[in-house]
Amino acid sequence: MSTTIGSFIAGGVAACGAVTVTHSFETVKIRLQLQGELKAKKDAPKMYRGVFHGASIIYRNEGMRGLLRGLSCAYIYQMTLNGCRLGFYDPIRTHINSLVLSHDLSHSHSPEVKGYQSLPINIFSGASSGILGAAAGSPFFLVKTRLQSFSPFLPVGVQHPYRNAWDGLSQIYRAEGVKGLYRGVGPAMIRTGFGSSVQLPTYFLAKRRLVHHFGMQEGAPLHLLSSAASGVVVCIVMHPPDTVMSRMYNQTGTLYSGAIDCFVKTVKTEGLLAVYKGFFAHLARILPHTILTLSLAEQTNKLMRRFESSALGIPDKLKGA
Repeated sequence: MSTTIGSFIAGGVAACGAVTVTHSFETVKIRLQLQGELKAKKDAPKMYRGVFHGASIIYRNEGMRGLLRGLSCAYIYQMTLNGCRLGFYDPIRTHINSLVLSHDLSHSHSPEVKGYQSLPINIFSGASSGILGAAAGSPFFLVKTRLQSFSPFLPVGVQHPYRNAWDGLSQIYRAEGVKGLYRGVGPAMIRTGFGSSVQLPTYFLAKRRLVHHFGMQEGAPLHLLSSAASGVVVCIVMHPPDTVMSRMYNQTGTLYSGAIDCFVKTVKTEGLLAVYKGFFAHLARILPHTILTLSLAEQTNKLMRRFESSALGIPDKLKGA
C-alpha cells in the first residue's frame, strides 16, 4: 500500500471511475427497493419488474439523465467512503496486529506485523474503515438516494423534486438542520460496516487462494477474479441493511422510528424476501463496481507509490504493507 493519504486518494479515484460505469444500476436498485413500500405483495405495484426492465423504462421516459440522477453526489460519496475504506484499512489492521502480536514483533514498521494476516482482525479493520467512510459521506448518500428515487413519470416512494445536489442539501438543512442531513446514518453505518467487513478480507483471501492453489501471478486476471469473488459476498451480506437504509433515507416524516422498526415493518407487511428487493440490480451494480474499484485501486496505488517515492521522497518503510 501507499501511505494513508496516498491510499485515500487512490481509493477515491478508483471508486469514482467505477461508479461512473455502475451508477445507472444503483438508480434501478433504489426504485425497486422503494416499490410497493409497506404494501402487501398482492397490492404492490409492479412498475419496475427487474434490472433490465427497470433500466429500459427509466431510459424510455427520462433518458440517460434519469439513469444518472445524483451522479455528482455519488462521486463525492465514493471519494469519501472508499478513500476512508481503502486508506484506513491497512493502518488499522497494522496497528491492531502490533497490539496482539508478541512484543518482539510489536513495532509498527516491522515487516512481520505488516505481513501478519488474521481473518478476525481483517474483518474488524474492514468494518471500522467502512463505518468511518459511511458516517463522513452520509449527507451525500442521503441526497443521492432522494435524487435517484425521483421520477416525474413513474414515481415510487416519497418524491423529492430537488433541482440538483446542492439544492437538496440546502433544502434538507433549512427544514431539518444538521440532524436532517444525517437522517439514516445509523443504517448506513451498519450497511457499510457489513459490506466493508467482508470486501477487503474476501478480496485478499481470494487472491492468496488463487495464487496458492492455481499458481496465478500478480496481474489483471488475478485482480479480476479476486474482485468478482469479493463482490458476490459483499452483495449477499450487505443487501438487507441496504434496503433498510434506502427506505430510511427516502422518508421525510416518521414512517420508521429507526432501522429495526423499518426492518420489522418491511418484513411484517411485505414478507421476509422484501429485504432482498432489487438484489439482482444491486449485484449488477456492485459486481462491476467492486471489480473496477479494487482493480483500479491496485493500479492507482502503484502510481501513488511511484509518485511518493520519486516526487516526495517517502521511503518504502513508511508506507503500508
